[in-house]
Amino acid sequence: MTDKTASDILRIAVAQLNPTVGDVAGNLVKAREARADAARQGADLVLFTELFLAGYPPEDLVLKPAFLKACERAAQDFAGDTADGGPGVIIGTPLKRKSGTHNSIIFADGGKILAERYKLDLPNYGEFDEKRVFQAGPEIQGPVNFRGVRLGIPICEDIWGDVGVCETLAESGAEILLVPNGSPYYRGKVDIRQQVVIRQVIECGLPIIYANQLGGQDELIFDGASFAIGSDKTLAFQMSQFEEAVNVTTWKRNRAAAGAQNGNNSEGWVCSEGPMSKIPEKEEADYRACMLGLRDYVNKNGFRNVVLGLSGGIDSAICAALAVDALGEERLRAVMMPYRYTSKDSLADAEDCARALGCRYDIVPIFEPVEGFLHTLTQLFEGTKEGITEENLQSRARGTILMAISNKFGSMVVTTGNKSEMSVGYATLYGDMNGGFNPIKDLYKMQVYALARWRNTHVPPGALGPSGEVIPNNIIDKAPSAELRENQTDQDSLPPYPVLDDILECLVENEMGVDEIVARGHDRATVTRVEHLLYIAEYKRRQAAPGVKITKKNFGRDRRYPITNRFRDGG
Repeated sequence: MTDKTASDILRIAVAQLNPTVGDVAGNLVKAREARADAARQGADLVLFTELFLAGYPPEDLVLKPAFLKACERAAQDFAGDTADGGPGVIIGTPLKRKSGTHNSIIFADGGKILAERYKLDLPNYGEFDEKRVFQAGPEIQGPVNFRGVRLGIPICEDIWGDVGVCETLAESGAEILLVPNGSPYYRGKVDIRQQVVIRQVIECGLPIIYANQLGGQDELIFDGASFAIGSDKTLAFQMSQFEEAVNVTTWKRNRAAAGAQNGNNSEGWVCSEGPMSKIPEKEEADYRACMLGLRDYVNKNGFRNVVLGLSGGIDSAICAALAVDALGEERLRAVMMPYRYTSKDSLADAEDCARALGCRYDIVPIFEPVEGFLHTLTQLFEGTKEGITEENLQSRARGTILMAISNKFGSMVVTTGNKSEMSVGYATLYGDMNGGFNPIKDLYKMQVYALARWRNTHVPPGALGPSGEVIPNNIIDKAPSAELRENQTDQDSLPPYPVLDDILECLVENEMGVDEIVARGHDRATVTRVEHLLYIAEYKRRQAAPGVKITKKNFGRDRRYPITNRFRDGG
């Protein structure tokens, strides 16, 4: 039975915040500010996200004893804050104990740490590599009594697998489950999370609060979208996606409701008050993920501004729009670098794009450096046919100029290759691949077009850029071209992008075999050629800048193929 002195109302604040990996002192400041905010809103308890004090994922920082000590000191200091009689706290931190180094939470109230809980199910797939640095908790630990309410605290993956943590906590008397998470974004992830939680609610019969981290960390985007599923399997509250928030939710004890449906508890808890934010769909979600990822990468790494090559093509145009939306027009420098093959349309389109965005726009012709390279190499290249080598010299001259601007003015170079190009190696090492970060690295070409059309009719929340058409329609409508030779188009070298993108999605995201892809209606020779190009471009991707993860399987953390690789499914 429930403690008769327990309150029938519990106000739980969910702190959906943007920590920085390694900035333990800064993260503690954010936590203190959030707790003060929650206190002003009347919260009894503040739930923070997974490894909040360390930032998530901390990776091999966890192997440094000094880092672990800094995190534990911060946790103890934060626990001491609760002596003021304000809200209790649940906050994530790494802890080194006799049983190992654990992905943990501390539960503090009244100036003391009341309990520690350790993650049991350590993920070791896709972007996760926790078994490298953490040890699993030794056993499932029971609920914590907080002011007369028994709270279970599984940590992230503990509710995704089949280890039975939620069911065991319910059997141990838990009344509500509070789950701190570091769950990265990919397309459709919100629905997947909710289905995971609904499955656990069905198993344990308890309401589950799912608190998720926000912010960009290298290639990963944490999108927030924290929520709860009630014991009736319906959405109890929904926080915003891609936005920081501290929302207080009110839970009331229903002393009659749960007894009939849940043999583990004689009372149940119902959320009577909480946010119901709308979750953005498709293009908006992807665009906002790219924007957040670029903003956090630039700001968290201390760059004052960014520079990119604005070619008059779709990829550089959308990257320019993302940069202005993420950072503001004054922090983007766009550079057009024409050569003899640059069309008048491209010159006009690049200028129109820069004008629409309001950013600085410079023109730096590359005729002299390219001709200088060609002259220098005349004797070595004598008797050879002009071709891709000479084309790549143009790209490398542009890359060198951008890096010179970066070195001189401290600007980070934004590189602009899309996933279709990165997949098949349609990019030049030490040329257009130069850069510090790529916001569209995980978007196929047709998705780039879709986002450009969406941005021309929408301004995403939090964007610093203008409304209206920011990517000229001529850029969207014209045939894509690298303009490295006369009358060149991408389709001279590649299948049409709708065909190429579908084949690549089959090969990369779905790991489909050649026969399966051909059965979808694709030409076998085209499929085997694309598969070959995908494999031989691995060495380029290993040297590429990091970029925002949008799909379920991005290049980098999710897809780790060998560079030396002779396997071909196509024969």
